[in-house]
Amino acid sequence: MPLYLSKFSYTPETWARLINNPEDRRKAAQAYIESVGGKLHGFWYAFGTHDGYNLWEAPDNVSMAAVALAISGGGALSAFETTVLLSVEESMEAMRQAARIRYQPPGAAQQPEVTVD
Repeated sequence: MPLYLSKFSYTPETWARLINNPEDRRKAAQAYIESVGGKLHGFWYAFGTHDGYNLWEAPDNVSMAAVALAISGGGALSAFETTVLLSVEESMEAMRQAARIRYQPPGAAQQPEVTVD
């Protein structure tokens, strides 16, 4: 199953609620991902741009998107970003496929001549 890294930030109101009534939000995150057949691999709080990070496993992108939408729609977060993680093997396969693609940067293709009368 694919892995996903989510970065999130709480609203000031959410932090105020957690300060007044501390709770382990890992349990809620675990329930959300398990509801779509996935697994929570980690939940961390952090200093910096984002308040926390989750490492999830989900059956597919649609399942993970459903979890992300449900969480984002709840109103407790000011930011929620999810990144699909690729294994080394998947990345190597992508590199092999990329080698077969003949990319042309914009403007590099030969333009047809246009004559003005």
